[in-house]
Amino acid sequence: MRHQPQTFDGTGYSLQLNNPALLAELTGIDVMADFRSRDVAAGGQGAPLVPAFHQFAFGCPGETIAILNIGGMANLTVLGPKLADDVLGFDCGPGNALMDAWCQQHRGQAFDAGGTWAASGRVQADLLHAMLGEPYLAQPAPKSTGRDLFNPAWLAGKLADFGPMAPVDVQATLTELTACACAADVQHYGAASKEVIVCGGGAFNDHLMQRLQAHLPAAQVRSSHAAGLPPLQVEAAAFAWLARKTLLREPLSLEKVTGARGARILGAIYPA
Repeated sequence: MRHQPQTFDGTGYSLQLNNPALLAELTGIDVMADFRSRDVAAGGQGAPLVPAFHQFAFGCPGETIAILNIGGMANLTVLGPKLADDVLGFDCGPGNALMDAWCQQHRGQAFDAGGTWAASGRVQADLLHAMLGEPYLAQPAPKSTGRDLFNPAWLAGKLADFGPMAPVDVQATLTELTACACAADVQHYGAASKEVIVCGGGAFNDHLMQRLQAHLPAAQVRSSHAAGLPPLQVEAAAFAWLARKTLLREPLSLEKVTGARGARILGAIYPA
């Protein structure tokens, strides 16, 4: 609902919409939840939390691999060749959130299926340049973001500086924004990657996948399905894995990812 790490008092907070106590009551099953708060309390960003799971699921000794999770926001994990000592992760910027909101507003559809609408438009170079000028995109990792920043009001502010544009061209430009932001971070932080594994809803956007491949010609861009885990199952599997760590009281070391002060046991347990 609101993600504000390292703000106000220097620690900040992350507020998630859930009711784990009620879920435990209704299901009769132990529930693990609220994984981000402890990381934030330890001085971290509280996000992204999935790079440790990406290492477990996709890591390969001796190789550098990039994983792009493109949900509402896009986050990048870079797995270095040493694996345990070499994991980096952070939020690149907008993933599907702006594209989906614009598509809902102008087409009455929850998302641009396959990116076909965007593919029929023309990227507006000046608008793209203005959006890529967002200060967050230039911040060094560790960093995290969300809909607090990248939302329809943010887009409206960018559009206000330009004359009327065809909605389809704005959609094309938003898709290019996501592709450019993600590709730039892969090139900066994971330039040695020969493979870029994409998960989340963005993996089903064929036009977005093509644009990522165009911006990353030295790497093979492919869906996580080809790596053994369907794109819409990766994050669910990651949080199940995190829940198991919580249950076993196993700390996670996310200093390089979130900036936390050290390894911490994440999550809270709500017994059945």
